[in-house]
Amino acid sequence: MDAGSVSEGAAVEISHLRVRRGRVRVFDGIGLSVPRGQITGLLGPSGCGKTTLMRAIVGVQRIESGRITVLGERGGSPSLRRRVAYGTQGASVYADLTVRQNLVYFARLLRAPRGDVDRVLSEVGLGTQADQVVESLSGGQRNRVSLAIALIGAPEVIVLDEPTVGLDPVLRAELWVLFRRLADRGATLIVSSHVLDEATRCDRLLLMRDGQIIADTTPQGLLQTTGAADAEAAFLTLIAHDRGEASAPTGITTRRSRRPRTEGVSG
Repeated sequence: MDAGSVSEGAAVEISHLRVRRGRVRVFDGIGLSVPRGQITGLLGPSGCGKTTLMRAIVGVQRIESGRITVLGERGGSPSLRRRVAYGTQGASVYADLTVRQNLVYFARLLRAPRGDVDRVLSEVGLGTQADQVVESLSGGQRNRVSLAIALIGAPEVIVLDEPTVGLDPVLRAELWVLFRRLADRGATLIVSSHVLDEATRCDRLLLMRDGQIIADTTPQGLLQTTGAADAEAAFLTLIAHDRGEASAPTGITTRRSRRPRTEGVSG
């Protein structure tokens, strides 16, 4: 898929996206499509542009040029506010309120149905911490509160920036079970991570490096076509190709284009 291509029926379509932050060119004309009702993993090392891309999708990132369409509407449109949820990398919560008070507040803002607060408390495993003040929680628990807020109102597109960071392996596994359940209900999830073993839990993979999408594939396709034993080894194979040090693995859509400067870019 080239920098300007899109797919019919996708939840998110991006073409010719250019983003500059200060004097740093983050994206220089990238394009992608995110299928509906699936988990799309956005993977790559810290600083490759994942957070900037997610911010652009939800409409909180100023873009230089290009087109972003979400659920058939221009990205960031007011009509999408209740249809698209964004879980930020840092915990976006009120530390002086309890977990439940945070959720009640956002549920009222979104005019969510009654029972939504208890539903998301159960889904993210915070039922026993519901009446604790957020500042008394661990970092991982605070991240779960942010995730719970993102799930309020049953959004159609859920964008999660490294939602499992700082969590123990058991809780990480439980959250991925939740993500799968949400996708099975019809939600579209875009989940970023720099933990490459999480790639196998996704339906679709967009692998990023230095502001470029270097592969658009599936977990099975990633391993089969690179011949690697795990996602980390496969990613290193793709980086070698991107540098011109190896031939492209057969069956994976890869891209090479003019390399932007990305020093200091978050995500």
